[in-house]
Amino acid sequence: MAEQENGAEGAQNDQPQQQPQVKMNTLTQFVRDLSFENILAQRGTGGEVQPDITVNVHLEPKKRSTENQYEVIAKLKINSKNKGTDEDLFVLELEYAGVFHIEGVPEDQLHPFLMIECPRMMFPFFRRIVSDVTRDGGFPPLNLENIDFVSIYRQEIARIQAQKGQRADA
Repeated sequence: MAEQENGAEGAQNDQPQQQPQVKMNTLTQFVRDLSFENILAQRGTGGEVQPDITVNVHLEPKKRSTENQYEVIAKLKINSKNKGTDEDLFVLELEYAGVFHIEGVPEDQLHPFLMIECPRMMFPFFRRIVSDVTRDGGFPPLNLENIDFVSIYRQEIARIQAQKGQRADA
């Protein structure tokens, strides 16, 4: 029996060392800032309304002072205009933050992790807030389509590289 145990230990030592396992916990999520302006109600209704909605998303990840803790802020600006007249119907601005405890992510992969995985975890919660606020504001509830956070990350990287290129030219 002792020989089998030693053989098993030798086999374990021959295996390549495994990557550290990624651990992520959502510590808290909260609304940092919320603004909803029902321009249509202020102006008064006048005829047929066909909303044209644009959604802009900006993400801001940052390290917190506590070890392995990060904060990600999703900033949404949603404009609704009338297709026929291009008049504003409503404007919704939301800053939604999440605080995460993250371990085991290699340093070179941390920024994409914060810009993609953390917002994915937050999305259902700020989506519900947008739906509730638009409904409570007198409009049909706005259910946001899924957001492609990978695309947003790539756009941010391209924007940063373009800025670096402009500085090098100056």
